[in-house]
Amino acid sequence: MHVLSGIQPTGRFHWGNYFGAIRQYIDLQAEEEAYYFIANLHALTTVRDPARLGELTLDAAVDLVALGLDPTRAVLFVQSDVPEVSELCWLLMTGTPMGLLERCHAYKDKKAKGLPADAGLFTYPVLMAADILAYDSDTVPVGEDQVQHIEVARDLATSFNHHFGQTFVLPKAKLLDSSAKVPGTDGEKMSKSYNNTLELFEDPKDQRKKIMRIVTDSRPMDQPKEPETDHLFQLYSLVATPAERDQMAALYRRGGFGYGEVKKALADAAERFFAEPRARRAELAAQPERVREFLADGAARARRKARQVLDRAQRACGLVRFG
Repeated sequence: MHVLSGIQPTGRFHWGNYFGAIRQYIDLQAEEEAYYFIANLHALTTVRDPARLGELTLDAAVDLVALGLDPTRAVLFVQSDVPEVSELCWLLMTGTPMGLLERCHAYKDKKAKGLPADAGLFTYPVLMAADILAYDSDTVPVGEDQVQHIEVARDLATSFNHHFGQTFVLPKAKLLDSSAKVPGTDGEKMSKSYNNTLELFEDPKDQRKKIMRIVTDSRPMDQPKEPETDHLFQLYSLVATPAERDQMAALYRRGGFGYGEVKKALADAAERFFAEPRARRAELAAQPERVREFLADGAARARRKARQVLDRAQRACGLVRFG
């Protein structure tokens, strides 16, 4: 199985990124061949500060390795270090119908809100298709909101194969488990856009303060509560042990407790849960050259594969080399 996944360096990773996606990506690195890239080309559509983008890109690599991605097993690299993908993007662009891109969610949503949309956002799905097809990926783990991008990649690959002969592997989406709901500090979906995140590697004292400020309902302390519908319990469930989770659920159903008690337990459990990754991250952050070596090695491995696929596509559509 060839697995591929990318993540944008548009901000520091938070619990929603980890429990909603990153943890599941890492679980798939034991497959036959897994490619994980930091999508800095995609991030250019939103991050316009060059120093900030470079910093976030390196931070993303450090975070991923600290969280358990093993660069000796999976191929970890930065998207822009594989220029073959950008070349492949143009080959796909020449056969991409405008109507297909006009139907893509990100572009449609912006237009519906009357917001300006640039060519980067409009053609974003084609670059994503190139990311996927460049490594003969047959499995792409995504959330439900990303399934359309896999369908676009399949459509473009099918069209290319129809016109020029069998060239690309048709990828399939692997839906990520959405059972681990990750609410933000306000009860809505955790998102940088809502400013309601708990970052993975923020200072434990700062995170504890943020947890203690989480919005809760105003029901009396003695009233029993259903744990599964409470966002504070949902957050606790992500970082607590099964036994701790059961004990907390029983407390909710019995009543007679204050939310401050739950918040303290959540902060304690979170600090324990992320203690080991936090220690690994501190070690890696002190050795940035080691991280750059991981990324350089990953880029070389990714380029070898992407070059094979690009050569195959160029030959198929008649791009003969003269130089």
